[in-house]
Amino acid sequence: MISKFRTSFNKRFTSEKYSLLLNLLEQHSGSSVGFRVAETPVFVSECLLNEMAGAGVGLTAALLGNPACLAAARQAIPQGYRVAGETPHPNFLTADFALVRNPAGELAPKLVEIQAFPSLYGFQTVLCSEYRDVFGLDSCLGSFLSGLDEKAYWKLLAETVIGRHDPESVVLVELDPVSQKTRPDFEVTARRLGIAIVDIRHLEAHESKLHYRNAAGRMIPIERIYNRAIADELMARNVHLPFDLTYNWDVEWAGHPNWYFLISKFSIPWLSRSLGAHPVVPPAVFLSDFLDGTGQQELEEAGVSLPASTGPDTVYSELLIKPLFSFAGKGIQFDPTRAQLLQIPVARRADFLLQQRMSFVPTIETPHGLTQAEIRILYLWPDNASLTPVLSLVRLGRGKMMGVDHNKNQEWVGASAAFFPKGSSVVPGE
Repeated sequence: MISKFRTSFNKRFTSEKYSLLLNLLEQHSGSSVGFRVAETPVFVSECLLNEMAGAGVGLTAALLGNPACLAAARQAIPQGYRVAGETPHPNFLTADFALVRNPAGELAPKLVEIQAFPSLYGFQTVLCSEYRDVFGLDSCLGSFLSGLDEKAYWKLLAETVIGRHDPESVVLVELDPVSQKTRPDFEVTARRLGIAIVDIRHLEAHESKLHYRNAAGRMIPIERIYNRAIADELMARNVHLPFDLTYNWDVEWAGHPNWYFLISKFSIPWLSRSLGAHPVVPPAVFLSDFLDGTGQQELEEAGVSLPASTGPDTVYSELLIKPLFSFAGKGIQFDPTRAQLLQIPVARRADFLLQQRMSFVPTIETPHGLTQAEIRILYLWPDNASLTPVLSLVRLGRGKMMGVDHNKNQEWVGASAAFFPKGSSVVPGE
């Protein structure tokens, strides 16, 4: 972390400015913000962000170049959710990184997870802008990656979401969008791009086309769908859609639903065991391989310390277990016991991974003590273009997990943003 910006921010912080920040976020996003926003951004080196961004690009290339991994992931797509018309690559990608200590004692990024699904591309720009204005951040500080400015960023986002179509024929779809915590992002995006927000349950099928009704009640044929509906939530809520999701509809997907499964937590064991695996990837195996295959041996060979005992009360304190296709940290369990692992039915064990538990290093100085940061790199990948890191999103916390739902009743935690000195030689500690 860059201490001179941290020290300056903390000295000038007031609760009145923070209240103003929250009020402006609600005004500019057109809805209440249902998650906690942190009192502070973080100040990091451009070099660190570029290291993370480059790692995500490299990992994605490795996955797309691994037909066996993609085939296995495709087989893991639940029945009824394998959608026709799969695109050659995802349009959206996020990669989450923890900051840990490497063997030399230096701060280094470690992959938490990678997901080919949209994130808060709209709201995050508003958050960065309001942090900058409310707290009077130094003009040398940037937030967009790849040399983009705000205008170029929105142009690239429009190209990715809308493509070559009239915005009226493009819709952002989500399940019950008005009630989602991510609604502020939907509102910012829809207003800026001129597209409609539609509940996925309200799409109407006629012949080979899907349609929606605009504000005037007129039926509009849909040419492209900006998909924000998470398959895991559709399954958990047992939602019955008014159209067959697997049918080959005459529509383009901005964020084809299959990519939610193809690049996900499912990918981490594949990346972990690849020859010459990237150093940011933590050791990980599928639960089925751990209990019934060579997974335990693979973890130990990767340097994970595991107990010799295999009794039911054995605790794996260096591991955590994750459902492959959950979101927002749902279902993650720390310090699992062998009995808890064995309780998972054999037929479902391939749907979980065991991953080395990472020790986040508290690095952010706050009035409430040192706070941890998880940094997410957001990528855009328009049709017929290249994968581009565009922005970062930060979550601050002092608990076991970094999501805003896991740091309740605390201050100086929650959703945040990263700023870096543009083209500067400033390094952490200065």
